[in-house]
Amino acid sequence: MAFESLSEKLQNVFKNLRGKGRLNEDDVKTAMKEVRMALLEADVNFKVVKQFVNTVTERAIGADVMNGLNPGQMVVKIVNEELTSLMGDEVTELQFQPGKSKTVIMMCGLQGSGKTTTAAKIAGKVKQKGKRPLLVACDIYRPAAIDQLRINAEKQEADFFEMGTDTDPVTIVKEALVYADKQNDNVILIDTAGRLQIDDEMMEELVRIKEAVEVHQTLLVVDAMTGQDAVNVASTFNERIGVDGIILSKLDGDTRGGAAISVKAVTGKPILFAGMGEKLSDLEPFHPDRMAGRILGMGDVLTLIDKAVEANQAMDEEKEREMARKMNKGKFDFDMYLESMKQMRSMGGFGALLNMLPGMGKISEDQMPDEKQLAHMEAIVLSMTPKERANPKLMSPQRKLRIAKGSGNDIADVNRFIKQFEQMQKMMKQMGGMKKRRGGFPGLGGLGGFPGMGSGNRFF
Repeated sequence: MAFESLSEKLQNVFKNLRGKGRLNEDDVKTAMKEVRMALLEADVNFKVVKQFVNTVTERAIGADVMNGLNPGQMVVKIVNEELTSLMGDEVTELQFQPGKSKTVIMMCGLQGSGKTTTAAKIAGKVKQKGKRPLLVACDIYRPAAIDQLRINAEKQEADFFEMGTDTDPVTIVKEALVYADKQNDNVILIDTAGRLQIDDEMMEELVRIKEAVEVHQTLLVVDAMTGQDAVNVASTFNERIGVDGIILSKLDGDTRGGAAISVKAVTGKPILFAGMGEKLSDLEPFHPDRMAGRILGMGDVLTLIDKAVEANQAMDEEKEREMARKMNKGKFDFDMYLESMKQMRSMGGFGALLNMLPGMGKISEDQMPDEKQLAHMEAIVLSMTPKERANPKLMSPQRKLRIAKGSGNDIADVNRFIKQFEQMQKMMKQMGGMKKRRGGFPGLGGLGGFPGMGSGNRFF
């Protein structure tokens, strides 16, 4: 879970502050020492930590905070504001050339940073904005990278250009621009070669590409899980070739957060996107304020809403109308449950969604259904007939026994699932606010009603 380690330590510090009621200067300084240690252990750049702690301390010992009704909460607010400032204050978006002009974007980064996959992810993002992307394979040293880009281009339904492994990358880029004119492609994404470490040959190749063609944006992909090393890589690339923006890959697996907090402050370059998974859809715009909220355990409801809207847009319109009609009548059947599961997966899975809800980051493992549990639940539903899925009231002992055998589960598992499903039905009927709301995600309206959640017991 992203920032899990850092988030837990910071939340413990602030829990102690809130419990004191009134604060004095020593309380603040003691808390800031703990914050300093937490940030350093999270691999945040030591200069960034020093400046951050000094700024927060100076603000926190002011009269307005010390004499306030809730000084502990005020300190948390200050930390949140300063974390947001460190990571960039505002969202930075891709900049496109005006009108029909082509926008040339050069992707760079070390081997293994996720650069090739990220290029394809960005192709999907620009398509959503009505652009026509072209993915250009310039990693002539790794045939597998060319094949990977081709496959991902097909998945994203984006144009693809390559000239094999025997042509100089500068020539490939020039020919790709000619090809783009013929195909009416207007966003050219150049996937350059990476190395296991920074070397002069790699940097020279990138410089030659930028000298040969007009590159409008140079985006650097760094592995967030490498912490301070990612920051050092970003600094070097920026000094040697000039970087316009940074993309943090594998942020979903970064329990510390050092790269996310440090890289903007050290390089002065904005973070544009965060890679939050392996799927081609797992690329989020980087919102500094939302990221600060995640780090401090405040959740990220706005990103959750964005994901819900995207999932809703991807749903078939006729199916969406049918689900809305049933919800308006207070109905919730097994077909809708299956659709809930599908939407949940498209939004990153149960764990990813819970991490965005305030207070849910610490939910116990005993209450959290894992993917295996969810698969068992789905198998039960898929073993039902269409009539049974549409009308849960049809369930009889004989039908339950058949479903248990068909899904490979015990009859007790089926009974437990159906009982929890009935509890969820009652809850959904009580949620009057859901009746007129579009873009919701049935089954997530209340975690206590979701099969496998809220009872304190694991489903299987």
